[in-house]
Amino acid sequence: MFEEGNIIYFDPFYFKNGNPAKPKYFVVLKNDGYQNIVASLPTRTDSIPQKDTIESGCVEIPSINLNCFVFAPSQIITNCNKFFDFPTHLYGHQIDDYTIESLQELYPNEGTDYSLWGKMKSNLFEELINCFKNSKSVKRKYKKLL
Repeated sequence: MFEEGNIIYFDPFYFKNGNPAKPKYFVVLKNDGYQNIVASLPTRTDSIPQKDTIESGCVEIPSINLNCFVFAPSQIITNCNKFFDFPTHLYGHQIDDYTIESLQELYPNEGTDYSLWGKMKSNLFEELINCFKNSKSVKRKYKKLL
């Protein structure tokens, strides 16, 4: 389930910060093979300034400490040809780490608590990882892990 490049759909996803739970996609960026994974939660929220907006790919704006990877609507993302119907953003400053054990306790049943939405195309996943690894706004500990 927590293989690198997998996109998992949780319904609902319980946020670490206590925000109300809601359905959420979850992109596994790194799995250390033992206890922890590094992931990003895609969002529809567009925080990119108008003049720097792109349809898809990596956006890095050091002057405002912003790093984002954008999926265009209808861009094929997974090996099984799935896509998002709307512009989708993964922000470097929102990368977080999770323990595999706690996720397995919260979401024990595939098909009920979560579903594997798909595995990212390898070239797109590599672009995403490089976007985050080369960013000034991604925390150093995550860049080293990636």
